[in-house]
Amino acid sequence: MINKNIKKIVLSSLIAPFVFGSAFAAYPEKPIKMLVGYAPGSSTDIVGRMIANELSIVLKQAVIVENRGGAAGSLAADAVAKSAPDGYTVLFAQNGLAINVAANPKLPFNGQKDLLPVVGVAATPHILIVNQNSKAKTVPDLIAMLKADPGKLSFGSSGIGNSDHMAGELFLATTGTQAIHIPYKGGSPAATDLVGGQIDFYFAGMPVGLPLYKGDKVNALAVTGKNRFNGAPELVTIQEAGVKGYEMALWQGMFAPAGTPRAIVNTLNNAVLKILDTPEMKERFAKAGVQIAPMNTQQFSDLYFSDIARWKVVIEKAKIKLD
Repeated sequence: MINKNIKKIVLSSLIAPFVFGSAFAAYPEKPIKMLVGYAPGSSTDIVGRMIANELSIVLKQAVIVENRGGAAGSLAADAVAKSAPDGYTVLFAQNGLAINVAANPKLPFNGQKDLLPVVGVAATPHILIVNQNSKAKTVPDLIAMLKADPGKLSFGSSGIGNSDHMAGELFLATTGTQAIHIPYKGGSPAATDLVGGQIDFYFAGMPVGLPLYKGDKVNALAVTGKNRFNGAPELVTIQEAGVKGYEMALWQGMFAPAGTPRAIVNTLNNAVLKILDTPEMKERFAKAGVQIAPMNTQQFSDLYFSDIARWKVVIEKAKIKLD
């Protein structure tokens, strides 16, 4: 009897791969493409590439980053939403995605049904920077300048509807001021124009703005988080500077097409969380000015959908225009 059972087990193990095919294959078997909806050198691109490099090592397959900028990250999101749900095309996005979904019902994809949150990576405040020759030395200085010349000063962003754009719009709405919004095709060109004096202020992502501040290329007035940023504790928060109720952070994480098997989602989630828990990655993120915020699939999903609801309210109340 025992011998017969052993024969059955051995025979099943030999036949199964032919009967069930790839169902028994280990994921991933080929390179993974990670789409980033922003230009090279932007905050989200920098963080996405850091994750992709380490993910290649952990999964033992190449993770290739493809920048597909435009429409506040929606071009990349649309491409992933319409990709095969097999784990080989993923999206690395930021809260600009939630903002866009909240503000634009005419997107070519359904942001609440066609994309699956996989893992949260970071939640970092923006840094409010100005040109070194700016007369604004503090947040109250900037507010006074904005009120003295309504609609004359300009601020940059990495694109309409992105997190840095909304940080600026929220600041204007909260302070009752006006300024001209200048959208760029990424955070790096916006920062370059700020340094050159073409725009007056910019709520930069930390990976873009912090090195400029540390390198004495710009002046920093404050950070946008609820608490001070560990990488620059000397900088006050916008709230500490007198703007009550102002809070904004840039979260970043990975998405997959809806319908991606749970086993694949778990593989990606566990791999990224493992990467974020290493001392080496914590040090690299700190140097890049990124605040690690590991989130499992459920936690990241909760954040994503609650952020969509939050921005719908903010955009309607503040009458923010994203066109």
